[in-house]
Amino acid sequence: MKHYKRALTIAGSDPSGGAGIQADLKTFSACGCFGTSAIVAVVDENTVGVTGVHPIPVEFVTGQIRSVLDDIGTDAVKIGMLHSSELIRAVRDTLAPYALRNVVLDPVMVATSGDALLQEEAVATLRDELIPTVRVITPNIPEAELLLGQKIGGQSQLPEAARALSCGGRVSVFLKAGHLTDEELIDIFYNAETDEILPLRSRRVQTVNTHGTGCTLSSALAAFLAQGCGLNEAAANAKAYIAAAIEAGAGYEIGHGHGPVHHFHRFWE
Repeated sequence: MKHYKRALTIAGSDPSGGAGIQADLKTFSACGCFGTSAIVAVVDENTVGVTGVHPIPVEFVTGQIRSVLDDIGTDAVKIGMLHSSELIRAVRDTLAPYALRNVVLDPVMVATSGDALLQEEAVATLRDELIPTVRVITPNIPEAELLLGQKIGGQSQLPEAARALSCGGRVSVFLKAGHLTDEELIDIFYNAETDEILPLRSRRVQTVNTHGTGCTLSSALAAFLAQGCGLNEAAANAKAYIAAAIEAGAGYEIGHGHGPVHHFHRFWE
């Protein structure tokens, strides 16, 4: 019998389909993986904003994780929105016995619309107790500033910031440059395992359709790691996928706010 490459997402839902669990599962599928999920919260949101967050009981979240891993297993894990310190610790402790190498953490703190998704006291828990246990983190600039406790002034500071986020060279960092305004968009990937800085370049696309870009990028990175890619190759492949998804989705209109990227741009228009 053949076996699928598997990827598990642990995140909140998005009923509008552009971010969260829904975006993660679309991305896993588009990037060649069988996707599974553990839902941590049901989020009431659309392209305009977040109306509410209904947390799933922590023991039910951890039960979902164990149910997937004990039966199906996984080749990679993507962790998205974890809204509380209790949940952050529970996810960390639940994953620990499985000794999973390919864990990608998207430190989701603020939605594209600007709405807060992480309780304030949980930022320190995420930084100090979960990030050191994963293989890669994928912060954007506002998230990196929150984690570092300082402002990032521009493109030239991104390599230094990525190294500073690496927990002393233990965790690789994909630092996204989308919040800058340079004509060329240059994300920075710091490979902590080889101590390399890899600039990842793409054309900046002028579009409002950026809902779920962070979810999609981190899920693509997890999917390529699940397929056995090395860190640099997985980062470059994920960058190429999200850049193409943004460009392909720029011409569509879905909703009245920040629309989604085109997750299945390789397959249909």
